[in-house]
Amino acid sequence: MSPTLSQKYLSTRGGSYGLSFEDVVLKGLASDGGLFIPEQIPTLPPNWESEWRDLSFEDLAFHIMSLYVSPEEIPPEDLKDIIKRSYSTFRHSERTPLVELDGKQNLYLLELFHGPTFAFKDVALQFLGNLFEYFLVRMNKGKEGKDRHHLTVVGATSGDTGSAAIYGLRGKKDASVFILFPKGRVSPIQQAQMTTVLDANVHNLTVEGSFDDCQDIVKSLFADPELNSTHNLAAVNSINWARILAQMTYYFYSYFSLTKSPNFSKDSKMRFVVPSGNFGDILAGWYAKRMGLPAERLVIATNENDILDRFFRSGGHYTKKPLNQTEPQGDGVRETHSPAMDILVSSNFERLLWSLAYETAGLKSAEENRKHACESVSNWLNQLKSQGGFSVPSAVLEGAKADFESERVSNDQTISNIRSIYTSCFPSNIGPGSAKSSKTGGYILDPHSAIGVAASLRSIQRNPSIAHISLSTAHPAKFAEAVDLALRNENGYDFNEVLPQEFIGLEQRESRMTSVPAGAGWQGVRELVKEEIDKEQL
Repeated sequence: MSPTLSQKYLSTRGGSYGLSFEDVVLKGLASDGGLFIPEQIPTLPPNWESEWRDLSFEDLAFHIMSLYVSPEEIPPEDLKDIIKRSYSTFRHSERTPLVELDGKQNLYLLELFHGPTFAFKDVALQFLGNLFEYFLVRMNKGKEGKDRHHLTVVGATSGDTGSAAIYGLRGKKDASVFILFPKGRVSPIQQAQMTTVLDANVHNLTVEGSFDDCQDIVKSLFADPELNSTHNLAAVNSINWARILAQMTYYFYSYFSLTKSPNFSKDSKMRFVVPSGNFGDILAGWYAKRMGLPAERLVIATNENDILDRFFRSGGHYTKKPLNQTEPQGDGVRETHSPAMDILVSSNFERLLWSLAYETAGLKSAEENRKHACESVSNWLNQLKSQGGFSVPSAVLEGAKADFESERVSNDQTISNIRSIYTSCFPSNIGPGSAKSSKTGGYILDPHSAIGVAASLRSIQRNPSIAHISLSTAHPAKFAEAVDLALRNENGYDFNEVLPQEFIGLEQRESRMTSVPAGAGWQGVRELVKEEIDKEQL
């Protein structure tokens, strides 16, 4: 389809239809608790492969985003400018370069850590921050004082979303950003990246518990009509549709990079392998595939917090607690070497379930199928809340299996794979900023990327003729403890060699954060938000 005003958005739970792109970006989460999705997935133009093949990352992003954003909402030149400013902050000229990690096994690594905070979240959150600013400038033109529209941006983080959101929004006029993170469950560098940003509009809140506890608080804030009416809440987590949209670009960009490899022919097949926590990153790949990107399969790579892997291996049971688990597991979230994936409930899975319920409904009209999908998702999510899980019909499970496979990688396997790749993979097509030892030539993975590569190698064993693109989600310097554990006894390894200049002395800088009192709940956080904004506006 062509970009027109007909591209509208709806809530997965049926409470909202016909919303504009601006509506869903600024709202973030639907008032009924659902997530926003496009009413229809656009198809690629007929000559997209030949016409887009040699585009820059920014130009490719413009063509993809134009399929979801009508020119009446954001004029093309404005959208181009937003995109250009968003990726001018990246350190690599290709923005998301593709590295041939192991040519013999047809294994490639998509480096997504060349943005300002050294994590894949920058691809989406630099764009989202500039979108917020664009809409605010337009809304506040000619307005003064209390008449100006002020945005209260709220997010939960397991590490990387927080710093990426803060760097995307710091100093932005008419916007305040509040990031909730679980105390003691993010790496020291991740915490320092967030809390050493001292701009007046940035607020970090530490919460006792897990990422899921933080995410639950955020969802409760969005469900509170009083706070929404007075403080104009907006979301930065991957519940915000704009993040999914921005992430689609690097699937296309890496595909074009792969097609230029001498080992890849027009008859070759390819898979994407994605370290998955909240399911947003791989969901962007699924949308790209549904648009027409020729990916043979998407492989979900989880750590020991494996609700997604268990869904596929248990016949479509989506449960917080493993079906055979008899011993209590605390709050249900295991602490691992890959903390950004220490998530019990993958929020974006709801978007996939809606689409599969819609496609398998088999009713007489699109409207009836849509209603069925919304009702199904609402029922399933209510069961998750009240009973700790739900099961989907076999048709929905088979629909998911048509596009996805899954792998679970343990804590020990994560460390082992960091070590194995360092001692066996010596890629030559490496650009500046990549994590490669100059002494040995060995490639250094962060623990999340190591999970993706471990899953890739398993998939390659089953499918040796298929090219695999494994997504590298963060720079290893962000997870020094896990990397040191894996490599400290390896010849030639020196962590300081891969430490970016931006990280040196970061943990010693002045920092600012606020602890949420134990038992305060989402209501206590609501009052903290109000107090901080009042201080900010004095």
